[in-house]
Amino acid sequence: MSPVFQPDLLKDKVALITGGGTGICRGIALAFAAHGCDVAITSRKIEHLEPTRDELKARGVRAVAKVADVREPAAVNEAVAAVAAELGGIDILINGAAGNFICLAENLSSNGFGTVVDIDLKGTFNVSKAALPHLKVRGGSVINISATLPYLGTMGQSHAAAAKAGVDSLTRTLACEWGPLGIRVNGIAPGPIDGTEGVKRLTSGKSRASALTQCPLGRLGTVDDIANASLYLASEAASYVNGVTLVVDGGLWLRSARILGE
Repeated sequence: MSPVFQPDLLKDKVALITGGGTGICRGIALAFAAHGCDVAITSRKIEHLEPTRDELKARGVRAVAKVADVREPAAVNEAVAAVAAELGGIDILINGAAGNFICLAENLSSNGFGTVVDIDLKGTFNVSKAALPHLKVRGGSVINISATLPYLGTMGQSHAAAAKAGVDSLTRTLACEWGPLGIRVNGIAPGPIDGTEGVKRLTSGKSRASALTQCPLGRLGTVDDIANASLYLASEAASYVNGVTLVVDGGLWLRSARILGE
């Protein structure tokens, strides 16, 4: 279902979205722009950002694209400072940069495990810490994109599941530490989202069919489903929601622990 646009829902707000050039986070960026939010997007490669930046500008908002690797604190600090300077602050942070692949633990190298943890967990921490001084100015909202993997014991996902479990824990801790500063910190744990690179790479025909069969709602998620959840958590409608990781998967996680790679 497409969102119902309210052009002033996020008017005068500035959002920084990591991984915002593609996939789920691109959808969040476009939805925020449609609701009046100025948007900055980051990625490691400018070619992943420029088309989305241009789409954002076409929706009538200010938009900037910054290259930064979330694993590198110095680069993150520079990019965040530049965004705040160009757009006049930061009100909303979406931590969406992530990496993943299928590999059983027995075949997984320490470097492979560490790389995913560095991107997903350390990257979330690095960007959140860099954005904190700016979020404190007006109060704000942080939304960490997690996953249902750590709730399932999903085989072949020990690295990503551990990283996302850490993201969920970080969400709760920062919600307690930063709530008194007027900053809400929440998360979203998407299930399989149709049309994304993650579903293409991490699911086979059999696992896709299994997800459709097991999901109580009988379908995969859409980018709009996650964008709508993000709009809710970022808006004043969720002004008393803090420290929650919202599962958006149609109830799939309640039904099966073996989806990916089957």
